[in-house]
Amino acid sequence: MVRGVLLLCVQLILSISVFAQMNYADIKVDQMSDAQIQQYMRQASQVGYTTNQIDQLAKAQGMPAAEVQKLKQRIADIERRGKQSDPSNISSNSRRLSRNSMSLDSLRIQDSLYNELHKDSLLQANKPKIFGSELFRNSRITFEPDMRMATPQNYVIGPDDQLIIDITGDNIANYTLDVNTNGSINIEYAGLVQVAGLSVQAATAKIKSRLQSVYGGISSGRTLVDVNIGNIRSIQVLLTGAVNRPGTYTLPSLASVYHALYASGGPAENGTYRTIQVIRNNQVVSTVDVYDFLVNGIQRGNIRLQDQDVIHIPVYVNRVELAGAVKRPGIFETLSEEHLDQLISYAGGFDAKAYTARVQIVGTTSKERRIKDVYDNAFSTYSPKNGDYVIVGELLDRFENRVEVVGAVFQPGFYGLDPGMTLVDLINQAQGLKEDAYMDRGLITRLKADNNLEVIHFNVRDVLNGNGDITLKREDQITISSIFDLRDEYRLTIQGEVREPGDFTFAEAMTAADLVQLAGGFTEAGANSRIEVSRRIKREGGGIDSTTSEVFVVDVRDGQVVADANVVLSPFDIVTVLGDAGFRTQRQVKIDGEVMYPGIYTVTREDEKISDIIARAGGLTPYAYVDGASLRRTGKSLATAKEEKANEERRRNDELSDDTTFSGFANGTSRADQNLNELAGSYSQNNAEIKEASDLVGINLQKILDDAHSRQNLLVLDGDVITVPKELQTVQVSGEVLNPNNVVYRPGKSLGYYISQAGGFTKEALKKKTFVQHANGSVEGTNMFYPEVKPGSSIIVPKRPPRERISAQGWIGMGTGVASLAAIIVSLLR
Repeated sequence: MVRGVLLLCVQLILSISVFAQMNYADIKVDQMSDAQIQQYMRQASQVGYTTNQIDQLAKAQGMPAAEVQKLKQRIADIERRGKQSDPSNISSNSRRLSRNSMSLDSLRIQDSLYNELHKDSLLQANKPKIFGSELFRNSRITFEPDMRMATPQNYVIGPDDQLIIDITGDNIANYTLDVNTNGSINIEYAGLVQVAGLSVQAATAKIKSRLQSVYGGISSGRTLVDVNIGNIRSIQVLLTGAVNRPGTYTLPSLASVYHALYASGGPAENGTYRTIQVIRNNQVVSTVDVYDFLVNGIQRGNIRLQDQDVIHIPVYVNRVELAGAVKRPGIFETLSEEHLDQLISYAGGFDAKAYTARVQIVGTTSKERRIKDVYDNAFSTYSPKNGDYVIVGELLDRFENRVEVVGAVFQPGFYGLDPGMTLVDLINQAQGLKEDAYMDRGLITRLKADNNLEVIHFNVRDVLNGNGDITLKREDQITISSIFDLRDEYRLTIQGEVREPGDFTFAEAMTAADLVQLAGGFTEAGANSRIEVSRRIKREGGGIDSTTSEVFVVDVRDGQVVADANVVLSPFDIVTVLGDAGFRTQRQVKIDGEVMYPGIYTVTREDEKISDIIARAGGLTPYAYVDGASLRRTGKSLATAKEEKANEERRRNDELSDDTTFSGFANGTSRADQNLNELAGSYSQNNAEIKEASDLVGINLQKILDDAHSRQNLLVLDGDVITVPKELQTVQVSGEVLNPNNVVYRPGKSLGYYISQAGGFTKEALKKKTFVQHANGSVEGTNMFYPEVKPGSSIIVPKRPPRERISAQGWIGMGTGVASLAAIIVSLLR
């Protein structure tokens, strides 16, 4: 019994630990799934909450009211849907499930059809192209015959052609005649003339002969006869074999082989482009090689077709794929007498990055694949075989003859390595050494045969004098340093009373006076002072003593360095021009508000105080509010210091690794981001008020006026601003109150009164740290009692610092510890 109770307690503790991990303030109900809300309900039930109490629990744990309402509605919807799952609803649920299943099946079928429809197109896009296939499938290319061209004299006339006969000269006549099915035309007064089967030239001669009996001027040349074709007849051509769209095509009688090929879509995937046959009367009258046209633009064999011609496209015999670094990769067809060099020319030749010394050919034997390397000297003799896959590689990523020179030469960079080139040759090609070249040592970084590096040193001076010259090898890098590369950069620093202080380049024999001149000369404060030159200590033999630097003093008179005191500077000297103790610039203070003569006043004495400035301003007006008088002093403000601290914390947080904290159902939030947000929030509160008052010095003007020797009567400094306001009638309440505002001042009312007028404290208010900033800049904090509130005071309620949440790892550790403790207790009770 005891063991069961302990195990139940352990389970309850673990459930509570998991449930307590939820960050209710961050939960977005709209982003939660039904399963997550059901899990939430189960966990709440495990720790003793009913469904009706879950919204109260969420609200108590910090969930916003709007999200609580959404959660309540979602829980109600889930419970309502749960009730619809009883047996009486099984049939409707089954029908709904069936419809959903049908919809899913339809979607799957649609996806399958889509994939099938697009599979071929995708494969086709990635498939290498057969050279020449685009010629007959490109809609932008047309092979339609030109019907407006002059009649070819070798055109053979046939039935249905239209002849136009023009007679000019002494006699004028015009005949438009159709060739009848018998192949003749009927010319008025001349009778029937048989023209079918004759060329235009032969038909013209025959017609002219027949017309001489009608027009006598033809024989004397005074009458001319011209015969042209008007409307041409149509012919039928049959395309057979490996053609995309075989069949009979009706074409114009001027059509050629390419016109017929274009009309039929050209050779099929297994058709040849090299030996297309034109068969007429059972005889091969022409063989067309499309490559002649594709490569050289020659239309050899592209004859004019005649009626009943047959174009036969045989299956290809030899096809080779060419890939890699060529200008036009693809699948090419080769003839038996062609070699690899011809195949490469069909591909447009090698591209600029091709490795042309060798190509690799992947072929087949009767049993398996094989690889053959063909070198450039065999390109003109090797005949590719059907199915060969020829690969042209790219150039090696290396140089066969590159060397480099860097450093103190006039033209550093890469150079070509000529046979026998030496170090001196390379230096001369680089236009020689610069004047600052380090002559005692140079380096050659050399790549060894195993790709490891070695360094060879040489004396630059000896090499240039002809002693020890070195023959270079590919990839040698020669380094000739500058003397300035082998030491620190020599600099001088000048500071103090000069117009342009800073760092300057060291030059030999430079003096302190020279450096002052480079810095723009003395300021007025440094014209009659002195100069200190501090120099590094260089001890011989590595001795150690207490001296840290050597200091020289140089006098300055009337803006000039005393000649006999001038100092020649050394590298890294620091020159400080000191100011004249007797030189002072004017210092000014400003007084505003209720004084007789407000304005800017120049400080006349070193010991001038606030009371002296007020006296010079004619005293206070009758409307002055003495308790509200303030002194604003320039310098780093409190707000500036806080901002710098916040920026430093922000920088550190940027460097933190992501440390996520468990936040219930919502995504984890980076600990660094939390710290950053909390820090930004705390410093953003009342930032305007703090910045406005952060330079104020709290003073008691009444004590100053009553007693000029009071400690409140401060010495005025340059830039001070004294403000004497009129009587103030409000109290500002800001920070963690419900309604920050300005409240009318009421004498005798405590701080609590003004807090209540601002709506009271918020939940995040840190009440015990509430403080009051008075109009004169002084601040009073809360001790046992709230501080007194005066006219013009500001009541500031700071925010409670955020509590550190226990991380997910912490909860897991606690749960593990409790479980372990329970297991030990159970074992002890056995």
